Amino acid sequence: MNALDLALVKATQGGLPLVARPYEEIARRVGASEREVISCLQEMLADGRIRRLGAVPNHYALGYAANAMTVWDVADDAVDALGGRVGALPFVTHCYRRPRRLPEWPYNLFAMVHCRSRAETDEKIATLRAVLGRSLRASDVLYSTRILKKTGMRIA
Repeated sequence: MNALDLALVKATQGGLPLVARPYEEIARRVGASEREVISCLQEMLADGRIRRLGAVPNHYALGYAANAMTVWDVADDAVDALGGRVGALPFVTHCYRRPRRLPEWPYNLFAMVHCRSRAETDEKIATLRAVLGRSLRASDVLYSTRILKKTGMRIA
């Protein structure tokens, strides 16, 4: 990474500024042009020096208080295809495969659902159950009880 790359990582690792033109504000902070900032960030995304730029919303502040991580034990030969179908649903914010930790933890597919009420969450979980169909062997729901600090790696 060159000096501008490092300055941009440091300037964005805590989140983008909440202004109308965040890249212009970042450019002012690092002493570059807005075009340079956008170009450099695009290059770093393309070559893997950074993985993503994204919003991290406070779901509770947005009215989504019934948040649940759903965990599913599905057939290993179907988990990738089913994960793609589950992850494509508009109410699933993230979906991923994880290794089982037998015998205590048989689940290999995880999907996060954010809803405004527990009843709405139950409806969405029923939809997930229907999508998984006969490949589903077991499941559980882990409801959020508080917001945890969401941060990635930090460079000092």
